[in-house]
Amino acid sequence: MRIRTLVALLSLIFVHGVVQAEKQMIDYFLPMEPQGPLVSEGIWGNPNVLPRDIKNGLEDSTLESWCYWDGAIVKADDDRYHMYASCWAQTNSHSTGWKVESKAMHAVSDNPIGPYKHIGGLTWPDWQNGKGGNVIGLRMHDGRYAMVTSEITSGEVFVSDSPDGPFQLLGKIEIDLNGFNPGLARYGENNKGAVKNGTVGCMANVQILLRPDGRYMIVPRSTAIMISENGILGPYKIRSEPVYKDMPEVQKTNMEDPSVWYSGGLYHMTINYHLDNVTYHLTSEDGIHDWTYRGIAFRNDIDFFKYTDGTVNHWPIVQRMTVFVENGHPTHFLFSVIDSRKGEDGPNDKNGSKIVIVPFDGEAFDRDMQELLEPENTNVQ
Repeated sequence: MRIRTLVALLSLIFVHGVVQAEKQMIDYFLPMEPQGPLVSEGIWGNPNVLPRDIKNGLEDSTLESWCYWDGAIVKADDDRYHMYASCWAQTNSHSTGWKVESKAMHAVSDNPIGPYKHIGGLTWPDWQNGKGGNVIGLRMHDGRYAMVTSEITSGEVFVSDSPDGPFQLLGKIEIDLNGFNPGLARYGENNKGAVKNGTVGCMANVQILLRPDGRYMIVPRSTAIMISENGILGPYKIRSEPVYKDMPEVQKTNMEDPSVWYSGGLYHMTINYHLDNVTYHLTSEDGIHDWTYRGIAFRNDIDFFKYTDGTVNHWPIVQRMTVFVENGHPTHFLFSVIDSRKGEDGPNDKNGSKIVIVPFDGEAFDRDMQELLEPENTNVQ
């Protein structure tokens, strides 16, 4: 363990005031191929996000109905790409929208980058009027489709035999504390991030991974690893403290929005420091132990959202980074974005939010990660 950590540290260099790996995850993102003409007229947004491709990802370009947030993509047997995400009426501010009025939603595309068509109607109309936050989707080990909601709900799972629904409540995620602080799994009532009177409230930022060993793994906001041997509802046994706890390269406060996936023989995690819109990349060989800092996954102080013709959009707020894996490699990442600072996105104005999708060279990324690991594993033996 000490030798592996030393080798990882020796591979770091100092760039722009931040310790970074020589080749980092951020280097594998690709320019976005426009799915239609770049548009400036007749759509919402400050000049910093114009012109843009309104057919990339998911957006209501005229803000007639919806603002979008969260999201994950599932490719179904019909060869379509199904996005499960959150939305709220544009008559709400961003703050009211995600905290109070957020609904679970479903959209479909023939292309992973979009455009995604919002399928109307509430995804689960018979449960809390369709309420949903931090919404993600996934394909379960038994082949059924699942949607998960957290942050403004307790951490519920809805399932369907079809990617188009209807989705029915399966139950609430159960946690086996295993001697750990309950705050690692669930946050206090009213989302204040505290455990009150020995009781706990909502889960938050829940990401569920189908492990190749047949188990389910949850990474919530805290990044404590949780493993279920008994299906998607758990109980999930907490197996660790926050995985970045002893990493000097990673911030220790204001961390959120972890994403997790398995590719190239490694478990990968990204975790966002939202005050600076910078996201860190970590890896582990078993997904539980020995998580290692690998550098920067994303940062917002560069020309990141770039099209193939060189046009760049600068989104002031970029959060909820999630991954789409196809044929064993990450191929696209989803980002929830706002054209203004939070608090400036009010009801019935020209500011809004959408989901942007950026392509990623996952084959090269996985190959290079394996090459990076070879000397580390040699020194450990």
